[in-house]
Amino acid sequence: MRMGEGVEWALHSCLNLAWAQDGGAVTVARLAAYHDLPAAYLNKQLQALSRAGIVTSVPGPRGGFRLARRPEDVTLMDVVTAIEGPEQAFRCTEIRQQGPHGEMPGNSRRPCAISAAMRRAELAWRRELAARTLADVMSEAERGAPGVPGRVRGWFATASA
Repeated sequence: MRMGEGVEWALHSCLNLAWAQDGGAVTVARLAAYHDLPAAYLNKQLQALSRAGIVTSVPGPRGGFRLARRPEDVTLMDVVTAIEGPEQAFRCTEIRQQGPHGEMPGNSRRPCAISAAMRRAELAWRRELAARTLADVMSEAERGAPGVPGRVRGWFATASA
């Protein structure tokens, strides 16, 4: 399974918004500048996060984006689903019904073993992402680099974009 780069961008943006939260809303231009990303494309990711209720858009001259929920209330799966959509990663098209030994549609007595294995794997992947929140990732990042939250907050408070 390969996720688009928008997932990474969205997750980092959510972390930066969480750390910069006390400073007010953050513009797309500032969020994009922090990681040298194209603002127009990042804006599409932020709009998807907004539609999912993960971030909120603040209008006006001091506007931008803020987290709409506490980091404890946003799972990694929430972000992945907002960006990639809710569709399953593996789609069984029942090709076993084709070819020289294919069965007639509807005559299969057992579910496709490959489909069942892939669904179990995806379920495990989704459960893991659903069990981890932005707060979990923030804590892990802060343990690895204790000064990051303050530096991020300071950069967004003083940076001009």
